[in-house]
Amino acid sequence: MTIIPVIISGGAGSRLWPLSREARPKPFIELPDGSTLIGRTYSRAVGLENVRSVITVTNREFLFLTSDSYAQVEAPGVENIFLLEPFGRDTAAAVALATVHAASAQGDDAILLILPADHLIQDEQAYAAAVQRAVEQAGTGRIVTFGIVPERPETGFGYIEAQGEDVLRFVEKPDLERAKDYVASGRFLWNSGMFCFTAGTMLKAMESYCPDTLAGAQRAYDAARKNEADGRTAFEIDREAFAATPSISFDYAVMEKAENVACVRVDCGWSDIGSWAALAELYPADEKGNRSSGETVLQDAENCFVQAQDRLVGLVGVSDLLVIDTPDALLVAHKDKAQDVKHLFTRLKNQGHEAAKLHRTAHRPWGTYTVLEEGSRFKIKRIEVKPGGRLSLQAHHHRSEHWVVVSGTARVVNGEREFLVSTNESTYIPCGHKHRLENPGILPLVLIEVQSGEYLGEDDIVRFDDVYGRS
Repeated sequence: MTIIPVIISGGAGSRLWPLSREARPKPFIELPDGSTLIGRTYSRAVGLENVRSVITVTNREFLFLTSDSYAQVEAPGVENIFLLEPFGRDTAAAVALATVHAASAQGDDAILLILPADHLIQDEQAYAAAVQRAVEQAGTGRIVTFGIVPERPETGFGYIEAQGEDVLRFVEKPDLERAKDYVASGRFLWNSGMFCFTAGTMLKAMESYCPDTLAGAQRAYDAARKNEADGRTAFEIDREAFAATPSISFDYAVMEKAENVACVRVDCGWSDIGSWAALAELYPADEKGNRSSGETVLQDAENCFVQAQDRLVGLVGVSDLLVIDTPDALLVAHKDKAQDVKHLFTRLKNQGHEAAKLHRTAHRPWGTYTVLEEGSRFKIKRIEVKPGGRLSLQAHHHRSEHWVVVSGTARVVNGEREFLVSTNESTYIPCGHKHRLENPGILPLVLIEVQSGEYLGEDDIVRFDDVYGRS
C-alpha cells in the first residue's frame, strides 16, 4: 500500500533562539553530525516502504533551503511536491492542503503520514514498525496518532490517554505533579504530533469538525500557481484565499473532536528538540556533566552547555547554565529556564529587532551573505554566490553599492552594460540602477559589497526578473 509522507515545516523555533531565527528556523539547525532536522525527517520518510512521493508544506521562503537539505539524501524515484504557504495558518490548514492535494492526485484511498519537520528519532526500525501498524489502522478508516512511551514526567508535551489502541482523550501540557501521575499510571503517552489516515477519512472529518478550514484550503489550493523545475513540483498557494482560512491547530480542529481515533504506541528514541536543554543531550558529557560545541574552556563548571561559533568561550565557577554564542547575539540562561527563551524571542520580535528574524549570515537560493559591519549610512557585506548562482535583476531606491571581487569571476549587469569582473577588480552601482550579479564559474564567487545610503534595510529591493520566482 503506497504511503505519502507529508512533512510540515513551520514556526520559528523560538525556544532555540539565537540559533533559530524566523528566516532560518529550527528545522535547518545543524546537528552534531552535520545533518539537519528536516533532512533527517526526509531521510526517514523516503526510507519507508512503498513511498513514491513526499509532500512538504512550508513557507515559500524556505523552498530552496528545504531543497538543499533534501538534496543531501539519496531518494531515487521519489517525487518531491511542495505546497508553499504565503504565511502560516497553523497545522490544520497545512494538513488540509496536503489532504486536498493527495485526494486530487491519488484519490480518497491515498494514505497520508503527517510528520513534523523538526523531530528527531533515534530508533528508525521501531519507527518504521509503528508506521506499518498505523497504515494498517488507517486502512480501516481510523485516524491514527502516534503516542510516545514517556521517559520521564514532562511538562512541555501534551499527553494522550489510551486504552490499548483506543484513544480516550487528549490532555494539554500538565504541571509537574500531574505529569508524574500520568507517567506512573501507564495509561498516558506523549503526543508526538505525527498522524496517519486516508485522504477520504480526513476530508470527511474536516467537513464535520472544521468545514471553514477545509473550504479555505480547497479554494487556496485551486487558485495556486504550479511550477515544475529541478525535479520538483511546487504549488504557490493563493495568498488571498489562504488569508481567509481559519488559523487553528490540527489537534484542536480535528483530533480532540474525532471519535474514530486510534493510537499506536511507539518507543523509538523520539525528541522534538524543543529547547536548548533537549539539544544539549545530543552532545557527549564530560566528567562534570558539561557539554559543549566549538572552542570552549570550562574551569570549575558543572552541568553546563556551551555552544561557541566564531570565538573562544570560557566559563569559571558556574553550574547549570546554557551559553549560546553566535556572531550577533549571546544567550545566557539557567537550564531550568530553557523553556522561557521563547519569551525573550517574543520581546525581540515585538520590538522589530532584526535578531529575531535574521542571522548575520543569511542564506539565499543563490548562496549567502554575511554582514561584516554596519553603521550610520553604510553596511559592509561578504557575498558568496554558488557556481551557476544568479541574483535577481534588481534596483534599490535608497542606496548605492560598490562590489569588489576577492575570489572568482563575476558576470555583472550594471545599467545598460553587461561585463565580467575578475579578482581584485570592482564595479560601482549607483542608486536606482538596474543590476544583477552572476557566478558563471565552477568555483564559489566571493566579493565584498559596500552599501551607502540613507536607508539600508533588506526590503529596499525591486526585482524585475528572477530565476527563482521571487520577482
